[in-house]
Amino acid sequence: MADLNLVQEWVRKADDDLKYAEYTIRDTEYYAHACFNCQQAAEKYLKAFIIAKDLPFAKTHILAALLKTCKDAGYPFGNLLDAVNALDSCYIDTRYPVHWPSGYTKEKAVEAYEAAVEIRAAAMSALGF
Repeated sequence: MADLNLVQEWVRKADDDLKYAEYTIRDTEYYAHACFNCQQAAEKYLKAFIIAKDLPFAKTHILAALLKTCKDAGYPFGNLLDAVNALDSCYIDTRYPVHWPSGYTKEKAVEAYEAAVEIRAAAMSALGF
């Protein structure tokens, strides 16, 4: 296993992103920002696991690729594909002008939050935290 302090730092950063998303959903109308923070939290939870297990991975922000890295190495993460796909859609158009409708609502932000929480639970269980 990798340096436990490093793994815990990844988890702390992910927890910060998730908590920020929770506050943003509750206290503001910046739902795109909340969705982005949910995506970032999920990315960091998956990377914490990958780092903990010393798995090789390419630099990427694509959650589906990170999940595949875990599964290809034989680590079951249950059925997170729907959660991962929902959050992958929140990476680009929450941050940059796009030429397709993005329409981030409170409902979409809550769904993103729930997906990130699901990924967190799977990663924490797999890490034994």
